Amino acid sequence: MQVRVGFVRGRVVQAVVLAAVLAGCSQSPDGDAKASGSPSAAGSAGAKSAVAARGGTVGAAGSACELPVSFDIAKRWKAKGIDAEKELSKASKGSDGDLSGALADSLLRQGPVTTACEIDAKPAGKIGFLRVWTGEPGDADARTVLRQFVAAEDNTSKEKYRSFRTATGLSGVEVEYLYTSKLLEETKKESAFAVSTPDGPVVLHLGGMDTDEHNAMLPAYELAKQTLRVL
Repeated sequence: MQVRVGFVRGRVVQAVVLAAVLAGCSQSPDGDAKASGSPSAAGSAGAKSAVAARGGTVGAAGSACELPVSFDIAKRWKAKGIDAEKELSKASKGSDGDLSGALADSLLRQGPVTTACEIDAKPAGKIGFLRVWTGEPGDADARTVLRQFVAAEDNTSKEKYRSFRTATGLSGVEVEYLYTSKLLEETKKESAFAVSTPDGPVVLHLGGMDTDEHNAMLPAYELAKQTLRVL
């Protein structure tokens, strides 16, 4: 199948490459499968105590991603705005028709929100993304939106929700959970937080190649959370 959408094709390639990397890393030198499971609490707490050095700001008009919120991104991380509706339209007109459109929809939408910005950690030497998802204004609060977002991912477990308040005085809800890939038979930690704005809910999600990589990128996630402002 050939999907004639740059963003969607790129995401598919990323998934294939990531699968190959994880498959290679899942074996120890003596051929035994590497154990996977819940993340190390000590590692998570240590990573969360740090905040990454600031490399710029996104969200405001004229920035790489125009959003209902603004926040700082980590040094050397690269932000790219995503026009989800444009990408979905292109996919639906591709050679595979409905199939291309369905693939694009699965990559660009999750629960009640749609991808709006992708911040790549590779320029900083890490493998993962901080992605921003936005939704339409409505009555759902941040916790409800976040629960729907996680539920739409499938194969998740051990969700831990908690409220937070940023250094800027903004209230929100965040979650840590485990995601299990049936294809790779690997379990890793993921994190996300959500806030409500007059223009609709905003979700920021941090994945990563595996739990260790995720923990290494948490300072960038914390920087975004602590500097978050509604525009």
